Amino acid sequence: MRDYKENKGFRLLDIYERFNKGEILNKSDLCNHYKVSEKTIQRDIEDLRVYLQEIHYKLDESSIIYDKDKRGYRLIKYQRNWITNEEIMALCKILLESRAFCKEELDSLIEKLLEQSYPENRNVIENIIGNEKLNYVPLKHGQKLLSKIWELSEIITNKERIVIHYIRQDKKETIRDIKPVSIMFSEFYFYLIAYITESNKDIPIVYRIDRIQKIEKTNEKFIIPYANKFQEGEFRKRVQFMYAGELKRVKFEFTGPSLEAILDRLPTAEVVSKEGDKYIITAESYGNGIDMWLGSQGEKVKVL
Repeated sequence: MRDYKENKGFRLLDIYERFNKGEILNKSDLCNHYKVSEKTIQRDIEDLRVYLQEIHYKLDESSIIYDKDKRGYRLIKYQRNWITNEEIMALCKILLESRAFCKEELDSLIEKLLEQSYPENRNVIENIIGNEKLNYVPLKHGQKLLSKIWELSEIITNKERIVIHYIRQDKKETIRDIKPVSIMFSEFYFYLIAYITESNKDIPIVYRIDRIQKIEKTNEKFIIPYANKFQEGEFRKRVQFMYAGELKRVKFEFTGPSLEAILDRLPTAEVVSKEGDKYIITAESYGNGIDMWLGSQGEKVKVL
């Protein structure tokens, strides 16, 4: 195998990569590793400084400094160039709470997030989420989802009609010819939103992606008129528990302690009237998911 250590291009790339990983680089160690003089290493560092300041970053965004306490050079990226500790913490918490990914994919995602943090603070974040990560309980299907989600995303972008082999909740396999339009996430699961190719009803159907066993491409495009273009945001406002179906309007009486919880749960909800602690509310929703949710509220809700 060819030794590239004496090649300047390789040496600069390797040093830059090590800086990016947060390493503290000692000049003597670099000389021994690459078998070059200290003057050569000093020129390499100066070349990287010029690259950072004049080509790749704005002058005040990044620099290589000598750390006297640690006796080595390190790359300083100011906070706006890194995902902050707070942002990484929030993203890690969302990933852990979602339980959407198998353990292998979750560990990989969190590791990559931590690589984007400021190097000196990674251990702090790892310690905070360590116990929750150790006791993570993935969903029972145990499938890797990232590659399948990406494949379906490309199909949606290309507006390609596909045939899927799908395992229903009763464990029976069905084959569906569909026009996929969106991927959404809700309460543990990723879902594919699609229209049945041969259906006369213009109703979006919801499929759990982990239950899709096989995807067959047809290499045929489909067209959805702009007026009927699927809009994820509007659909999300009107779907509960990802139960699709006809769009309907409901009216109910609410006497619970937190109106805010109702309005957060049902984004299309509108308060029609109020009398004392009693609210009359209307909302739009696809399918029967809203019936299930309203029924779970007990005496606080009376459907009108």
